[in-house]
Amino acid sequence: MYPSPCRRPTSGSPSGLRRPTLPIPQPQSLPRGISPLPVHLLSAKEPPRGTDPLLCSPRSCTRQGSGAPVPGAGTTIFALSSGQGRCGIAVIRTSGPASGHALRSLTASRDLPPARSACLRLLSHPHSREPLDRALVLWFPGPQSFTGEDCAEFHVHGGSAVVSGVLQALGSVPGLRPAEAGEFTRRAFAHGKLSLTEVEGLADLIHAETEAQRRQALRQLDGELGHLCHGWAKTLTKALAHVEAYIDFGEDDNLEEGVLERANSQVRELELALSAHLRDARRGQRLRSGAHIVVTGPPNAGKSSLVNLLSRKPVSIVSPEPGTTRDVLETPVDLAGFPALLSDTAGLREGAGPVEQEGVRRARQRLEQADLILAVLDATDLASPSSRSFLDTVVVPAGAGSPSENSQRLLLVLNKSDLLPRGGPDLSPHLPPHLLLSCLTGEGLDGLLEALRKELAEVCGDPSTGPPLLTRARHQHHLQGCLDALSHYKQTKDLALAAEALRLARGHLARITGGGDTEEILDIIFRDFCVGK
Repeated sequence: MYPSPCRRPTSGSPSGLRRPTLPIPQPQSLPRGISPLPVHLLSAKEPPRGTDPLLCSPRSCTRQGSGAPVPGAGTTIFALSSGQGRCGIAVIRTSGPASGHALRSLTASRDLPPARSACLRLLSHPHSREPLDRALVLWFPGPQSFTGEDCAEFHVHGGSAVVSGVLQALGSVPGLRPAEAGEFTRRAFAHGKLSLTEVEGLADLIHAETEAQRRQALRQLDGELGHLCHGWAKTLTKALAHVEAYIDFGEDDNLEEGVLERANSQVRELELALSAHLRDARRGQRLRSGAHIVVTGPPNAGKSSLVNLLSRKPVSIVSPEPGTTRDVLETPVDLAGFPALLSDTAGLREGAGPVEQEGVRRARQRLEQADLILAVLDATDLASPSSRSFLDTVVVPAGAGSPSENSQRLLLVLNKSDLLPRGGPDLSPHLPPHLLLSCLTGEGLDGLLEALRKELAEVCGDPSTGPPLLTRARHQHHLQGCLDALSHYKQTKDLALAAEALRLARGHLARITGGGDTEEILDIIFRDFCVGK
């Protein structure tokens, strides 16, 4: 059900449902299907730059600021940007109106260096004139800088005494103060240098530990998600223009037939696109925080040995005694370029003591939360009651090798392949798809890593291909809110309410890229940045 032309507001509609229009000169030609129309409703034209954060190019240096307040606006901040610890070169940066004064104060020079050119200067304390270091300095006049403000950088030698001396010297310059965590990036966002999704991509890039995380973060930093939301917003703007054109001019017979139908068609196409993105099953969030892989199996199958092999360090105690692992041991790992949290669990069996039974209970609980299960069996002991019970209760229900949409993903690993007869393994033909592995010799490890790579690509998504992933819960929240608003648009028969639903949908898209976000949301996003970024 979509808004129907027969339900358009009449001249007696309540106040506030129709936009006031001003007389404007009649242009020579108007977009096909939209006759005399106020400028703000022309679907073929974009609003002026700055009127909507979604309709400005995400990478433009001249785009308008986000409108978000800048903490300590008007002050100049400084911080070490290259990280703590001894190093060859350390980078100290400033941002704010007094950056030029700070640069002159430490170099005892009347003239600033050429913009964006490295110059060798002797740095001295602005009061005592004691030499501090011979360093490269750079000057970035605003707005052509990272933050959009006047910025300076000091590339000094990375010894702790040098860095401390330069920071103390900057602190003695009037108008300068130490930066808070993420304050440089927050100023870049406030001055329109980065959208909120690009800010999140930058934070993810700083914290990236695997190749997949780095690729995804770079895609988001390059504005791919922002561009996608920008395109969706343009679709909603056109649909809203058609609906409001029908509200304002439908009775004058100045509109061609099919204006409202085009709006409905645009909404249907957008619904399909949003639904496809919301069906990503939290892949982007798993890619950002790591997929949860649980290693499980009967006692003495080699679970702890496998965890140690994959993590390349002795995480778990390995012993021939059954029931060595009695709690859940977790370790973050990089598996084939994907981040994962690997959990070693107690062997699943009945009749053990109360402590081990608590470990078994926790192991079963983790199985329910797993993104991927590594089921480990002893290849030489497949006929034992514990192995058969494990196959029947864990492996078969999970659908090893053929996961469905509602089942968990599972890889069956037969360990201790080095103990099988040389003539070849005598395995049951009814055994589910499996991988042979020897944790002792490492034989079969390459095949297991390749299988893990394919499974994790499904669980986390491939950051090298396809549309940009939704890496944060707030992205999914606002896309779902946009989809819900479009559902209200379809259900209502009142065009004024339909237009309001489209405006609400656009508001959710705007919040993804930074329009209309509250101060609390910004605080949460920027607090994960290090000082100096």
